[in-house]
Amino acid sequence: MKGLIAGLAAGLALAGCAGVPGFRDRSELVSEPETCAPQRFEVYFRDSEAGLTDAARHAISLTATQLQGCEIRAVQVIGLADARGGPTANLDLSERRALAVAEALEAAGWPSPAFSVVVAGESGSTTAAGANEPMRRRTEVLVDAAPR
Repeated sequence: MKGLIAGLAAGLALAGCAGVPGFRDRSELVSEPETCAPQRFEVYFRDSEAGLTDAARHAISLTATQLQGCEIRAVQVIGLADARGGPTANLDLSERRALAVAEALEAAGWPSPAFSVVVAGESGSTTAAGANEPMRRRTEVLVDAAPR
């Protein structure tokens, strides 16, 4: 009971800080990140597949909506794959993944001339030591966005 009373007293004291002499409103120091700014996001795939998962569609939709009022200057979609399957198969899979993401972004209304599709296969899929192979089954999307 004493702990509950002490917690309530501390909460009330903090709530009343605005009226305390010397208290400085710090809201002007906190800023929201710029929505229309360069961004990076990743889209993950199932093993040996290039079809978009529900989670991938959701990530693409959220980003497309977030940047809806921005000027999309350039979009680089980098397809990656894990080390299984051999170099030729991995490059093909990486390309199909990158194209699936680019097509989904175009369908969301992003300008198609802004797209650049890059295929890295397994060679570009460097991850931190000890990272799981699924981390390599992805596309990286780099968006150069600016306010209109």
